[in-house]
Amino acid sequence: MLILSIDTSAIASAALLTGEGQTLTAFATEDTRTHAEVLAPGIRALLDESGIRPDQLDALVVGVGPGPFTGLRSGIATARTLAFAWHKPLHGVMSLDAVAADAAPAARAAGHTEFLVATDARRREVYWARYGTDGSGWPVLLDGPHVGPAAELPPLPAYGRGAGIYQDQLDAVAGFGQLQPTAEALGRTAAARLSHGVPLLDTTPLYLRESDAKVPGPRKRAL
Repeated sequence: MLILSIDTSAIASAALLTGEGQTLTAFATEDTRTHAEVLAPGIRALLDESGIRPDQLDALVVGVGPGPFTGLRSGIATARTLAFAWHKPLHGVMSLDAVAADAAPAARAAGHTEFLVATDARRREVYWARYGTDGSGWPVLLDGPHVGPAAELPPLPAYGRGAGIYQDQLDAVAGFGQLQPTAEALGRTAAARLSHGVPLLDTTPLYLRESDAKVPGPRKRAL
């Protein structure tokens, strides 16, 4: 199985993975202002470098957020367009779930039965969710996703970039303050769930906020 994974909930990234979750090739950019410009060329370069044709892909996966409106929409729109043009199934994964999957081994090793994932939502807020650990090896979503001030989160160990930014307000776990969603982590999460028959999401975006762009109201009459 070959999976093309795309995520723009934090940075613009894409990855080609096997059905076992092994990364074949990947790219990412930290520039949050050029998601739409770099994503399609980056995906084209991945396919060219790996020698994989679109018809050889088995599925596409895209991060559905939560994330900023414009960046998140760029990734979902790109994934939907490619899936339609290539006649491939498309699945959604909550981006915080991918961070939780990366954090879960450390959480279990530290004896944390519950933990938080927090990513940067700007405006002095974080996107966050609460997870539990169990014997299956997968983090279990207990609450969320939400957006809000870091000071209002439950008092639990926190993983992710949001925890790193607001470590004075959260119980940030050392060494995980830069963890954020990537297409690689997203693809690994999707591959594991697909192999175990766990259903994935559709591609409805989790904006959690309204867009800053507003439809203008009617003009006021001038007297």
